[in-house]
Amino acid sequence: MGFRCGIVGLPNVGKSTLFNALTASAAAATANYPFCTIEPNVGRVPVPDARLDLIAALAKSARIIPTQTEFVDIAGLVRGASKGEGLGNQFLAHIREVDAVLHLLRCFDGSDVRHVEGSVDPVRDAETIETELMLADLHSLERRRDGLIKRVRGNDAEAKAELKLADRALDHLRAGRPARRLLAEGVDAEALRRLALLTAKPQLYVCNVDEGSAATGNAFSEAVAALAAREGASAVVISAAIEAELAQLGPADRAAFLADLGLEEPGLDRVIRAGYGLLGLITFFTAGPKEARAWTIALGSTAPQAGGAIHTDFERGFIAAEVIAYDDYIACGGETGAKAAGKMRQEGRAYVVQDGDVILFRFNV
Repeated sequence: MGFRCGIVGLPNVGKSTLFNALTASAAAATANYPFCTIEPNVGRVPVPDARLDLIAALAKSARIIPTQTEFVDIAGLVRGASKGEGLGNQFLAHIREVDAVLHLLRCFDGSDVRHVEGSVDPVRDAETIETELMLADLHSLERRRDGLIKRVRGNDAEAKAELKLADRALDHLRAGRPARRLLAEGVDAEALRRLALLTAKPQLYVCNVDEGSAATGNAFSEAVAALAAREGASAVVISAAIEAELAQLGPADRAAFLADLGLEEPGLDRVIRAGYGLLGLITFFTAGPKEARAWTIALGSTAPQAGGAIHTDFERGFIAAEVIAYDDYIACGGETGAKAAGKMRQEGRAYVVQDGDVILFRFNV
C-alpha cells in the first residue's frame, strides 16, 4: 500500500468528480448540490511507475503488480463543521483516519456550478477549511487535557510529556496556527501523531482549474501556490474535468489527448508524486519470472524493514538483501547481466534502501 489520502474541501469544488476520475469508477455520486456524498467513498488506485514496466520486461515477469494508493472522498465541509454544521462532525472523524489531506480548491469560474460561498476565492476556501480543522483540534485537545491532568497527578511520566506537548499544540491552535508547524520547532513527529490532530497531518493543496488552464495554471492557482509557499506546503494544478475524460480513454488515446492539451502526464501522476514527497515515501521493486512488483516504504527504511513490507517473516528472519540499483538493472539488461557486471551487492541489516532498488531477500524463520 502507498498511502491513504483524504480528499477534503468545500461542497461543489469537484471532489467527487476527481475521486471518480482517480479511481476510474462511478462509486461517488456527483451532483450540483452540497452533501451529495454522505458516506466516505474509498478507492484504491495503482501507482503509475514506468520503471516497473521496464523491470518486468527484462525479468520476463508473467504478472506486473504496482503498489497502490488509497483515496477517500470525504463529503464537503462548511463553516461551522467543527460544531456539527453540515454533518461536519461525522466527516471530521473520517479525516482522522487518513495519512495525508488532499485539500481540493476550486480554481475556475463558471455559473453552471454554484459555489457554496457565492464567489470563487480558493485562498478564502482554504482558510475556511483550515479554521474548521483547527477548531475541531482545539475541542479535541481541551477534552483530552482533563484526562491527562488526572494522570499527571498520579505521577504518570508519559502523561506529563503528552500534556506538555498538548499545551504547546493548544497555544499554536489558539493563535491560529495549525499543529503541523510544531514539527519545524523540533517536536517529535511520532509524539505529535499520537495526539491525533487533524492539522498535524501533511497537507497538499490541489488546484482544480478549467481545462484551458491545466498546463499553465491561472490567477487562482497562483494565489494558492503563494499560500502553500507561506505554509511550507505543496500545491499541484489539475483539471478534474480532464481527469474524468482520461479515465474513459485507452492508453493510446490518453497519450494523444494529453499531447493536444500540452500536458506530459495525467494529474494523478502529479498528485501521487507530490503525496510521496509529502510523506517521505519511496519505492523498491522485486522481480522474477512469476511477477514484478513495486513496494512502498518510508524514506530511510533499512533492508529488514523493507522486507517487512512484503511479509513479517522477511523482517523477523532477515539474513541478507541482494540489491541492484535501478539504473544498473536497466543498463545491464536485468539480474543476470547485473550479476555478471558485479552490480549486484549483498547488503546486511544496516543497509538503507534507496528509491528504485531491485531487491532479492534472503531470510530464514
